[in-house]
Amino acid sequence: MGNKVQSAGSAPSVVLAMFFIGMMFFILGFVTWLNGALIPFLKIVCDLNNFQALWVTFAFYIAYTIMALPSAAVLSRTGYKKGMALGLGVMAVGALLFIPAAKSSQYGLFLLALFTLATGMTLMQTAINPYIVCIGSRESAAMRISIMGLFNKGAGIVVPLVFSALMLSGIDQFSDSALAAMDEVGRAAARSELASRLIFPYLAMAAGLLVFMLIILFSSLPELALEEEAKADAAGGRGVLQFPQLVLGALALFAYVGVEVIAGDTIGLYGRNLGVQNFAVLTSYTMGFMVLGYLVGVVAIPKFLSQKGALILSAVSGILFSLGVITGSSGDSGISQALLDWLGVPAVPNTVMFLALLGFANALVWPAIWPLALEGLGKFTAAGSALLIMAIAGGALLPMVYGSLSDASNSQHAYWIMLPCYALILYYALHGHKLRSWGSSAKTLKQA
Repeated sequence: MGNKVQSAGSAPSVVLAMFFIGMMFFILGFVTWLNGALIPFLKIVCDLNNFQALWVTFAFYIAYTIMALPSAAVLSRTGYKKGMALGLGVMAVGALLFIPAAKSSQYGLFLLALFTLATGMTLMQTAINPYIVCIGSRESAAMRISIMGLFNKGAGIVVPLVFSALMLSGIDQFSDSALAAMDEVGRAAARSELASRLIFPYLAMAAGLLVFMLIILFSSLPELALEEEAKADAAGGRGVLQFPQLVLGALALFAYVGVEVIAGDTIGLYGRNLGVQNFAVLTSYTMGFMVLGYLVGVVAIPKFLSQKGALILSAVSGILFSLGVITGSSGDSGISQALLDWLGVPAVPNTVMFLALLGFANALVWPAIWPLALEGLGKFTAAGSALLIMAIAGGALLPMVYGSLSDASNSQHAYWIMLPCYALILYYALHGHKLRSWGSSAKTLKQA
């Protein structure tokens, strides 16, 4: 099946693979973090409350759970390279579905388009995460994933800014008060005009995805030599449940993706509730701090910071920043002025700033958990990767819980839902990743 690269690839193979995988991480980030700007946009277009608007995250992230095992089965037949190309093609179909959704302003069609986009992304994620782990030494896997994270979250900085520039000119005419002053016909026309702005960007996205699909398909990207393992285990994925480090890692990833999506995708809604003028670009604040966190990972792992140490640091800082969101002031903007004023970045309330700072806390969780969870799986690596991808369902479910709590009580205090999530990540960092069997006499791997 073409050139193959083993788990310790040659330097040219690794560099080539990281270039192409980096481009795919950028695409994944571009589509994923568009949701943060899309949620308040669709809230206006489809006249939604917070809970209803967060069905965007549910439709998007639940695809990872539903499609992870089918994706592993597809990869066992196609190999990793063709699987990545196929994923890009499915994503293009999802982007095209936004056109009838925008023309009709039907929320259900928007959700179907998002689910289709995420289905293609699931196939890509199932391929590229074990690829980047296995292409070099395990000790530096978190460093390589951190480099990929720079591509992913770099896109997350760019996307809200581009979306705001293309889509949100004259957004004041669509404020709650402006819409309330219109009659029913006027409101419907205004929402239809706003929805139509989505057509060109998603048409351009579909074209770009198809072009990159062809580039990947005809590239010299080396194949990862795990096809035989995938074929052997795709139908028998239950065998991976014997590995505590994997199962607990999946639970930790479930919690992590939930808090990552809450921090990245609800910050716009929360900022809009507080009357922040630049609410549509607030996801860029969170992504900016994530990029800073990834830079720390690239420089520090494994030379100065172990993968376990990175996970502990992430969990503890996540708890502290969450407490800042819950208890901080929504009227004072002193923290953002102190941290960002020198960059000329508009100030935001302290609670919004703590929510953005969670990007830094979250950055190293994904890179650290993957190599820890896949360690020692051997022939179960492909099925284990599918299980970890299924854990992305945390991004579907936990933001919905936040949305429900926010509508029922207080949008600031509802962020308490993040505290038990970071506590679970901390447990995995301190103890869970060492377990090698279940039961009271479970074997624990001794690690520094």
